[in-house]
Amino acid sequence: MTDAATSSALTATGPALFAHVAEPGDAARHFAARLAFETDVSDVAVALREEPDGFVLVDTRSEASWRQGRVPGAVHLPTRRIAAEAAELVPAGTPVVVYCWGPGCNGAQRAALEFARLGHPVKEMIGGFEYWVREGFSFETDEGRRARAADPLTNVTVGRGLDGDPATPGAIACAC
Repeated sequence: MTDAATSSALTATGPALFAHVAEPGDAARHFAARLAFETDVSDVAVALREEPDGFVLVDTRSEASWRQGRVPGAVHLPTRRIAAEAAELVPAGTPVVVYCWGPGCNGAQRAALEFARLGHPVKEMIGGFEYWVREGFSFETDEGRRARAADPLTNVTVGRGLDGDPATPGAIACAC
């Protein structure tokens, strides 16, 4: 970069990227709030293993998508049916984690809104079913349980347990 280009890319306080940035306190509140509303597939996998009765995992996708594959232990309740059917499947006040297809879909957000309106503590599993599969976790289909090799682009470490224990061969753990 030339001196002129360098100086035009910087503001008085640093790179142009940070010309409009939240104050650290505002940023802390924002990211703490996101963590209150969102979880990721690795955290859900650990919770399913360690506290499977502590929450209900809800697949909010269509019947056809459910048949193609789902997270083991999930309950199927498409978003459009939550208001009418949730009470039959999820005890009042039970924490809920919802997921849809993947990051390009906002169905899980709509489902989370419905569960919140019904009075449930709720989180969205970011990445959805797509990232569950991409990170190498097993999934169920109408034909049985399956798994695919972890996608190396999802930033997972293959060969370590979910708690980082190298004694759990073939397990997947987020490397974050």
